[in-house]
Parts: sequence; structure tokens; C-alpha cells
Amino acid sequence: MAKLLFRLRHVPDDEAEEVRQLLAAHAIEVYETDAGNWGISMPALWLQDEERYDEACALLEQYQRDRAERVRAEYESLKAQGGEPSLLSTLRTQPLRVLLYVGLSAGVLYLSVSSFFRF
Repeated sequence: MAKLLFRLRHVPDDEAEEVRQLLAAHAIEVYETDAGNWGISMPALWLQDEERYDEACALLEQYQRDRAERVRAEYESLKAQGGEPSLLSTLRTQPLRVLLYVGLSAGVLYLSVSSFFRF
């Protein structure tokens, strides 16, 4: 019987592809389920050979540690260079989107609070 190895919900595409390549490189046979048409099923990688479960888990744990270090280092270098996204940089690059979100937020706030201040 298959055993759940790696959930794919909310996993970036590049990470999912790297996990697939890692498992293929070590000849670990898995099959993949998707979220289905309505997105209510569980997208995941399932291990076909339960005897290799410990090996596969160890590979994934090491991969996730390495990825976390790599992504953290990329973020720190981006932050040191001043390339970290901020509200001001987003306002400069996408002013209409920011104004739309501010307007929608103000509208929701108005609708939420206006009923308390009517006499």
C-alpha cells in the first residue's frame, strides 16, 4: 500500500520539481495526486515501496534543511542589497494595485463602522 511522503498543497512549483528530481535521482518510485478539478483533493507525492520510507524521509529532511538555508541566504543578500520588497517599492512599481487595495480596504472599513455612527 502507498504511503504519504510529501504534501504538495501550497508548495512552490520550483520546490515541488526539485523534490521530484531528488526522488528520481535516488530511484525512489512515487506517484503524484493532484488537487482535482475543484481543488478539494490532496495533492501529494506517495511512496510506492514502503520499505524505502525511512530513506525517502531522510532525503526530504536533508533537502528541506538545505533549501531553508539557501532561501534564507538569498533573502539576506537581497535585504543587504536593498532589494527587499516594501510598501514604498510596491507603490512605485504597481501604483494602481496599491490604490485599489487601499480603496477597497477603506470601503470595507466604512461599511463596517458606518452603522455604529448613525443616529
